[in-house]
Amino acid sequence: MRLHFLGVRGSTPAPGAEFTRWGGHTSCVAVLPDGYAAPPLVLDAGTGIRNLAPVPFRGVIALSHLHWDHVQGLPFSRAVDHPEASVELIVPGAQPLALLTRAFSPPHFPIEPGGLRGAVSVTSSGGSHEYDGFELIQAEVTHKGGITVGTRVECDGVAVVYLPDHAPQLGSAAAEELCRGADLIVHDGQFRPEEQALADDYGHATVTDALAFAERCGARGLLLTHHAPGRTDDQLDAVAKEWPDVRFAREGDVVTV
Repeated sequence: MRLHFLGVRGSTPAPGAEFTRWGGHTSCVAVLPDGYAAPPLVLDAGTGIRNLAPVPFRGVIALSHLHWDHVQGLPFSRAVDHPEASVELIVPGAQPLALLTRAFSPPHFPIEPGGLRGAVSVTSSGGSHEYDGFELIQAEVTHKGGITVGTRVECDGVAVVYLPDHAPQLGSAAAEELCRGADLIVHDGQFRPEEQALADDYGHATVTDALAFAERCGARGLLLTHHAPGRTDDQLDAVAKEWPDVRFAREGDVVTV
């Protein structure tokens, strides 16, 4: 399984010369099982989804939650908003289309989700979803401001869990079960340990929170994403150097699991 990181920032995009090496787009990861030339699965639709290729996209987009930094790129992706696109959009919540429409409709946005070109279906997250070549297992996790789910992707004999917005320090038994024995956890690592109060207030994790969580779950690997939008390239270099045994996601990276 290959993970193509199209966006690794949290909260807001980070434009400017100080953010070019690590990348400024918000959360989006394209997943390519072995033997696939094009990704059949995308995790989140932050501004990084503008870089999704090839065009058009045919597959599944699983949203972790509906905060702006995880959905804002959806109508601006040429691969998704295309007459020949075929998209299943998995959205947290019992009424997924209605929830998504609250964010994408006038006066907040010019069109509703139905205004996207191509064939777009909207389904609810949770439980297991089996597809040709991979399986998704989802569970609700601790994060503030609405339902948030973690997604476990199983294919090619490996398991990757995507938890870009998660506060394990607040107690998350469902998330621990979701991550049990995973080969890799892609986890929220937005804050440094001395910023614990901010992490708790916003429902996010510090680097040390994520490390402790991965150890409790018996995961074989940890990769941190959702970097703070004000954290410059030089500052992220310093964070990565401080924890040399932890991988940090960089926009444009392709990680093989």
